[in-house]
Amino acid sequence: MRSASGLNFANKGLIFANNQYCLSGIFVLSNFKTKKMEITNNTILITGGSSGIGLQFATQLINLGNTVIITGRNQAKLDEIKKQLPKVHIFKSDVSDPLAIIELFKKVTMQFSTLNILINNAGEMRNLNLLDTSITVENVNREIAINLSGPVWMVQQFLPHLLKQKTAAIVNVTSALAYVPFALSPVYSATKSGLHAYTQGLRIRLKKTSIKVFELLAPLTNTPLGDKFAGDFDSKMMMEPDKVVAIAIKGLMKDKFEILPGMSIMLKLISRIAPKFILKQMGKVAEKSWANEKL
Repeated sequence: MRSASGLNFANKGLIFANNQYCLSGIFVLSNFKTKKMEITNNTILITGGSSGIGLQFATQLINLGNTVIITGRNQAKLDEIKKQLPKVHIFKSDVSDPLAIIELFKKVTMQFSTLNILINNAGEMRNLNLLDTSITVENVNREIAINLSGPVWMVQQFLPHLLKQKTAAIVNVTSALAYVPFALSPVYSATKSGLHAYTQGLRIRLKKTSIKVFELLAPLTNTPLGDKFAGDFDSKMMMEPDKVVAIAIKGLMKDKFEILPGMSIMLKLISRIAPKFILKQMGKVAEKSWANEKL
């Protein structure tokens, strides 16, 4: 397998077995709960559910017999999704706004008292040039508010309700960039690393409760989130969102608390075995992009 810069990982001795464990995209953690997660007859809230991974979660979970609620900032897009998925329930809300989260909580729990699964999927990834002095502090903070503060606020707001349920789950969607920062999107990388750490701590804190805590560390995925970086990576490296979510759902059903589809598991392993090497390769991708900008 080749990196984005064309260097063959195998030449560095990083050869991984092409076995079922790797292909499944599921990294096994100890299971603190004895009963496996049921992925049917749940009431599920998905933030950022109007496109990409969030939309695929909504589609596949509805097909499995769940009641699904999605949120998004764009009412027109939500209305369009409602036409495509008549069974989905829509709420306009912005996870970067704590007051909007409080209002969302009131509306959702009033209408759906059986809500028992929260999927924190909403995210924003930008090609951010830190040398651009016109970027304001507020602008830089936007990804932090959406990708990190938002999920933390959502968990804090919905946790008392979830604790009342017989079975419940929190699913935080992070990224393989939690392991290896990407210089073209430094704030995004930092937020996903932060959310990864938060999710691990949350899992430990809730292990004696009815709530299971999962993390989907998404690989490079063919979604609107990554459109800005289409020219920086080989399109063959991208997974389709329906495949990412299919692997995620299998992981939930098997109580695999860290789910790593596609390239994610390899990035995790390389970041442990050769951290300087993989950081250098990711840096080359960014440097090539910056060089092209000057042309």
